[in-house]
Amino acid sequence: MSFNFEKRVAIVTGGSKGIGASICEHLSANGAKVYSLSRSIPENGNSNVTYKQCDVSNFEDVQTIISEIHKEAGSIDILVNNAGVTKDNLIMRMNEKDWDTVIDINLKSAFNTAKAVARIMMGQRKGKIINIGSIVGTTGNAGQSNYSASKAGLVGFTKSLAKELATRNILVNLIAPGYVMTEMTEKLDEDQLKAFLDNIPMKRGASGEEIAKVVGFFASDDSNYVTGQVLHVDGGLAM
Repeated sequence: MSFNFEKRVAIVTGGSKGIGASICEHLSANGAKVYSLSRSIPENGNSNVTYKQCDVSNFEDVQTIISEIHKEAGSIDILVNNAGVTKDNLIMRMNEKDWDTVIDINLKSAFNTAKAVARIMMGQRKGKIINIGSIVGTTGNAGQSNYSASKAGLVGFTKSLAKELATRNILVNLIAPGYVMTEMTEKLDEDQLKAFLDNIPMKRGASGEEIAKVVGFFASDDSNYVTGQVLHVDGGLAM
C-alpha cells in the first residue's frame, strides 16, 4: 500500500534504527519531509531523513528542537512516538534507575513531543499522532514490569489525547506490535526465540516494514475518521 505524503512534515522519535528507521524510510519514500529525533545520529542514515540529536526524555530539549523544526519546515503534520528501550528484570532485582529510564524514554517522551506539537497542530486544525506501543501493554510480561507499564501508559495517553484533540481534527492512535525482528529482539537466544514464535499463530515475527506500513495508514487520509484506537500488529499473538 502506498500513500502520498508530499508537502507533509513528519517527526519520528527513535528513528535512527529498528522500527523507527523503517518508519522514516516508509514516510520519506512516500513523499514526506521526515525528521528523526534520537540520542545518536546514525553514520549511514537515510539521505532523505533529517536527523536531530535529542534526548526525547528531556522536556526542554524536545520543546526547543520541535520549535526549530516548525520554524524550518513551516508545519508539523505527523508525529510518530516510537522511541523505546528495555531494561528487563524481575521486580525483586529491578533497580529504580532502570524503572525510571524506561518510563522516561518510553512514556514521558510521548508527553514531551505531544505537548510540543499539539498547539502547532491545533493552529493548523489538523494532524496525526501515532504512538508505538506493544502487545505487553495489554498482556503484561514477567520480567518487563517497567516496559509493560510504559506501554500500558501509552494506551491511556493515546485515548485521552484523542478525546482532547478530536474537535481540532487531530487524530491520535496507537499501534501495538508483537514480536518484531529488530536489534532489541535479537537479544533472545535460540530457545527463547523458538518459545516466543511457537505462541504466535502465524509462527513468525514482523518486519519493521510491516509496522511502518500500518503507521502509513494512520498517517494518511485513509484514516481520517479513526481516532483513539489500539491496533495490534502481532500475527495473532494477542488473540
